Amino acid sequence: MKKILIAYDGGEPAHRALNTAAELAQLTGATVSVVSVVPVHPGRFPIEPWDDTSTHAEELIEARRLLRERGIEAELIEPSGDPAVAIERIADDGNFDTVVLGSRGLNLMGRVLQGSVSEHVATHAKATVVIAR
Repeated sequence: MKKILIAYDGGEPAHRALNTAAELAQLTGATVSVVSVVPVHPGRFPIEPWDDTSTHAEELIEARRLLRERGIEAELIEPSGDPAVAIERIADDGNFDTVVLGSRGLNLMGRVLQGSVSEHVATHAKATVVIAR
């Protein structure tokens, strides 16, 4: 394990992912990057009112602070687009060998209606995917 990408949105599942990734980085000496994707939904108003660029920037700053408290410096990445596709693309393009995400615990109907970012990344990314529960 050399390069870890953490998907982070400030929620409880993302905190679990951050803690899991921090433990892995401390054990392996891997470098860490944190991604927070500003979602863009085709056919709808492009950015949800609670999901603007400043919100994601604040989430990344929070992630950096939490990692620094554990002695880990992290690169911050803030793309826009479909979160699942963006995380997969960044993991592949950046040659990350591990991606860590949180699971929101959606039921079948929630996954059908909202889609599951962790499920998409786990089935499409070339890297090893760790889903923190």
